[in-house]
Amino acid sequence: MQQQRSFTKEASGSLFLVPTPIGNLEDMTYRAVNTLKSVDLIAAEDTRHTQQLLNQFEIETKQISFHEHNKENRIPELVERLQDGTNIAQVSDAGMPSISDPGHELVLAALAADIQVVPLPGASAGITALVASGLSPQPFTFYGFLPRKQSEQIKTLTDLAQKPETILFYEAPHRLAKTLANIQTVYGDDRQVSLARELTKKYEEFIRGTAAEVADRAQQSEVRGEFVVMVAGNEHPTEAVEAADPLAELSPVEAVNALVASGMKTTAAVKQVSKLRQLDRQALYQTYEEQK
Repeated sequence: MQQQRSFTKEASGSLFLVPTPIGNLEDMTYRAVNTLKSVDLIAAEDTRHTQQLLNQFEIETKQISFHEHNKENRIPELVERLQDGTNIAQVSDAGMPSISDPGHELVLAALAADIQVVPLPGASAGITALVASGLSPQPFTFYGFLPRKQSEQIKTLTDLAQKPETILFYEAPHRLAKTLANIQTVYGDDRQVSLARELTKKYEEFIRGTAAEVADRAQQSEVRGEFVVMVAGNEHPTEAVEAADPLAELSPVEAVNALVASGMKTTAAVKQVSKLRQLDRQALYQTYEEQK
């Protein structure tokens, strides 16, 4: 059995990546609690949110804020403290740090400074959702949050449409209906989709069905909570994806116009339409310019 690293002062400290519960406090591990009690400092995404967790487990370790908006200044400070022998635990608001939260840049900086990085296993919404989704758990692709802009989201979904493995996304409730509508448009009505919401909490729920069924339900009822959206892989990746062109009912020039109107640059819109429809890009661009 591997011996756990001690917290005695050395020439340099260690950076501990500590997962926290995604909803149910009982998912906090003994090791996570002991680590947070034993380190010298906790770098937290939201110190007020993390303080509630620390109070629950009687952890008195001092915190320092570390989030997306202060990381440029905070990372050099944290690395310097680590080099001086300070043991630091990094936590996000929920789940595994560095996945869809700040932290990756800190890990890179610590490794570049030859500082030991120690990951603790624990709660992760993506894996938790996947194993109960009813979709194939392996292989899978974890994408995280999709782009917010309509044209960019459609392009990303189209780029992923040929993948044979299950694809995982994170999504906020106020954007869920729009994202599911785009998934239906790009992947077709019949692609299997599974949604997981409020994982580990009292109102945990899984919604499973075709893309059309799940998108319709999101349109018809108010949705709450953070979601993991899981889409079945393409069973025939060498074949064209049904309804992969979200603007198929429009002419090529009209499709370019629609994408440009949504905020996409002209060259990018021409490239996307010509790729989806197997058209000559230069010819389409010239036709578009002539008909503007």
